Amino acid sequence: MHDKIIIIDFGSQVTQLIARRVREANVYCEIVSCHLPLAKLERAGLKGVILSGGPASVYVAGAPQADPGIYQLSVPVLGICYGMQTTAHVSGGKVIRADHREFGRTALRVHGHSPLFKGLPTLQTVWMSHGDRIEGIPGATVIGESDNCPLAAVHVERLRFFGVQFHPEVAHTDHGKGIIRNFLYEICACRGDWQMGSFIDEEVARIRAQVGNDRVILGLSGGVDSSVAAVLLHKAIGKQLTCIFVNNGLLRKDEADSVRKLFAEHIGIDLDYVDATDRFLGKLAGISEPEHKRKVIGYEFVAVFKDEAARIKRDSGGHVRFLAQGTLYPDVIESVSVHGGPASVIKSHHNVGGLPADLGLGLVEPFRYLFKDEVRAIGTALGLSDDIVWRQPFPGPGLGVRILGDITADKIRVLQEADAIVRAEIHKAGLDRAIWQAFAVLLPVKSVGVMGDERTYENACAIRAVTSSDGMTADWAHLPYDLLGRMSNRIINEVRGINRVVYDITSKPPGTIEWE
Repeated sequence: MHDKIIIIDFGSQVTQLIARRVREANVYCEIVSCHLPLAKLERAGLKGVILSGGPASVYVAGAPQADPGIYQLSVPVLGICYGMQTTAHVSGGKVIRADHREFGRTALRVHGHSPLFKGLPTLQTVWMSHGDRIEGIPGATVIGESDNCPLAAVHVERLRFFGVQFHPEVAHTDHGKGIIRNFLYEICACRGDWQMGSFIDEEVARIRAQVGNDRVILGLSGGVDSSVAAVLLHKAIGKQLTCIFVNNGLLRKDEADSVRKLFAEHIGIDLDYVDATDRFLGKLAGISEPEHKRKVIGYEFVAVFKDEAARIKRDSGGHVRFLAQGTLYPDVIESVSVHGGPASVIKSHHNVGGLPADLGLGLVEPFRYLFKDEVRAIGTALGLSDDIVWRQPFPGPGLGVRILGDITADKIRVLQEADAIVRAEIHKAGLDRAIWQAFAVLLPVKSVGVMGDERTYENACAIRAVTSSDGMTADWAHLPYDLLGRMSNRIINEVRGINRVVYDITSKPPGTIEWE
């Protein structure tokens, strides 16, 4: 029985970062909706509760509120930003719109000797993101302040509550990990008994219990998520697993051959290869709007699965009952309102949000609440090579969201060649692990150039390279100029159809990592 921390989600886009920080400290945690009845929060091993941030103002009608019973669970509670504001609201305090909003890095001055800041500097940089101000919380002791926020951190002893108006879960808060760790160990007295090895054993047991003697099909893309999921499923149920690898014609250069060779020949997983290139390109003909393209690719992906699942089901005597996917939490939180809570939907993905009822398969998603780095740790623990574990993320719609405008076979060829050059040069420079993603984007823009003393009028290509730890936020990679120069020269000289290369220096937010 592991120690447990419950994270109550009020709709923050970075709630899962809290979970990630808790897990990094080797403590098991679960995220639950703020709408979950209080009775369901009381469970064996509960050591503490964390209230997340959120986009609402607590004084607005319909804003999500904390159940006052949370503070009667006899465990410590940490409120982060909105989580602190809702605590003030339900305990007789007052929250109003601030005259001076605080967004970004802020100097925090720590007061006293609170266990929340044990061993940390009395002056530290934190990340603020709020437009409301707490006027007061009955019984609160101030343990931290900033210039515009006199109640930047508080302790309310009668509620066993600690609150902060900044976000310790984000990387911009210099000592955020230490603050969360202090809450877990100094305040909640956690033992730190959760490891990735524990996750593997428990997930294998859960998969076996869920699947029983039935067969499972898994959508294998060759990326980190689906590859690690395939190996984990294979460990759990062996020959009950069949992986379907769909070549939608939107893969990276030579990817189909490398995936088939790796899984069929070296890992020994039952692999069903489907070349659906013509089928996908036919459905995408003439479509240029990004969401329309995503949905067409998603629907066709499911349609291919329905056809293959029906065939495999016939061949297996009807024992196929489940579809497995390598869905990660960033996919979920950007695609659906997580846990029934108030999070905003940013964009759709084809592999989240539920399957059509007529597919007739249950869903197995072992990584639905994990981050990429956690999945990589699982892959390493399962014995996968670094070539697989450290592959860069690749979107479900593939090159379809890196070709701006309509999609044609010739555009795919051009982008595959340019993308292969970008990735090859990143690898040659030894930057594979330093870069979260590096790829090429084909733009619907033509410009005049001169090649071989002749006028050209061809496409522009954008290089996109970002650094990130989880994909939820990202910064553009400050690549050396000589590396960018080599990429540009090679693309223009080697890829027929491109005569201009630009570099994307947009972070996430405000942009997304992919262009579409």
